[in-house]
Amino acid sequence: MKTRTMTIDQIKAHFERDNIHKIKLAGFDIDGVMRGKYISLDKFFSSVEKGLGFCDVIFGWDVHDQLYDQPTITGWHTGYPDLLAKIDLRTYRMVPWEPDTALFLLDFYESEAQPLAVSPRQLLNQVVLKANDMGFQPFMSAEYEYFIFRETPHSLQEKGFEKMTPLSPGWFGYSVLRGSAASEFVHAIIDGMRAYDVELEGIHTETGPGVYETAIRYDTACNAADKAALFKTGVKEILARHGLVATFMAKWSPDYPGCSGHLHQSLWNLEENANLFADESEPSGMSQTMKHYIAGQIVAMPDMMALICPTVNSYKRMVPGAWAPTNASWGIQNRTASIRAILGTSAKSTRSEYRLAGGDANPHIAMAASLAAGLYGIEHQLDPGEPFTGNAYEASTEQFVPLPRSLEEATVRLKGSEIARACLGDAFVDHFVITRQEEIAEFRRAITDWELKRYFEII
Repeated sequence: MKTRTMTIDQIKAHFERDNIHKIKLAGFDIDGVMRGKYISLDKFFSSVEKGLGFCDVIFGWDVHDQLYDQPTITGWHTGYPDLLAKIDLRTYRMVPWEPDTALFLLDFYESEAQPLAVSPRQLLNQVVLKANDMGFQPFMSAEYEYFIFRETPHSLQEKGFEKMTPLSPGWFGYSVLRGSAASEFVHAIIDGMRAYDVELEGIHTETGPGVYETAIRYDTACNAADKAALFKTGVKEILARHGLVATFMAKWSPDYPGCSGHLHQSLWNLEENANLFADESEPSGMSQTMKHYIAGQIVAMPDMMALICPTVNSYKRMVPGAWAPTNASWGIQNRTASIRAILGTSAKSTRSEYRLAGGDANPHIAMAASLAAGLYGIEHQLDPGEPFTGNAYEASTEQFVPLPRSLEEATVRLKGSEIARACLGDAFVDHFVITRQEEIAEFRRAITDWELKRYFEII
């Protein structure tokens, strides 16, 4: 963000400097989809102080705008009224690929002083406030894998999402050749995101046709979640201008690895400029705070998995040998575990990597849930046990709890979880459970291509 606080006069000065004539306002729904609209400058300035109305249906439908059958916080029974949406002036940024256009993010409220309990961005804000009360400033970052295709939304529909053309063929992880050949698009992402105030630390090809991995520079948790969410949508907006499509779905093909969305995390004492995960007096370099934090995440992970892996497809990624975890495990520099403790070359870089999250996770919810679980571990002084040093896929069930194998199983665990409710509140958990039940119901109604090919003729 450009600055920590913004006044109307400062905003007007920025608009004049940046030649801003159009305003885009947006917020994030339960699935992390960016929902918004363009408004005039006059409408913007009249809404800065008092807010504006925004239909609450964005919390009453799914990713394809299908209304939930089960009553939630909104529905036909309420008439889908407006929420109060407040503009977060601190989120001002230019949209580099849309001339003279500025973007601001919205927060949603039930009333003037009551944040909307089911809003993912508000949820994360509340968890961060709790961390601050405990004396911590959480820092986080996200790194994403995503596949790029030489397709358009129309061609995808016409092809029925089959026989899609990847940006490049073959398996070329960390390929300088492939990255250079696609430098027009890679540079557009790097330069566009920098101008969008989403600084990237690295971008490279991953293993598979047309797949890239991008690491976003760390920031405080709320900013990091905003940047992660803006990155996902921003990449799609940039690539669309080059006739390309990107997908962040967890597993688009059984032939290739899935798309991760790993979350890097640490807790800091800003007054002392100290990373509280590091302790040079310990042989491992890990502080007790870091161990308690990891322990909380390990204990809560099976119950909170639906929050981190929110789609039916998420669970296709969680298979042995596919670089995604299958149990609630941890290890030092161990990429087969759910939590990788990273002990860098300095105390500053000591952090944990929450490897359960995929590219399809809502970053605000995933960061809120993983942070809340870590704080739970600190509060209860939990012990993670010894770090696993081998192949965590082969660890015994006595050592590490297996993770749910489906969204249905994960949703049942979340619904009955005392830990999740203690960390995130009943209102949010109850609403999220209903949204996942609706997702499961949609899947059950579907007849898949696999079923048609397997049964249509021969049965």
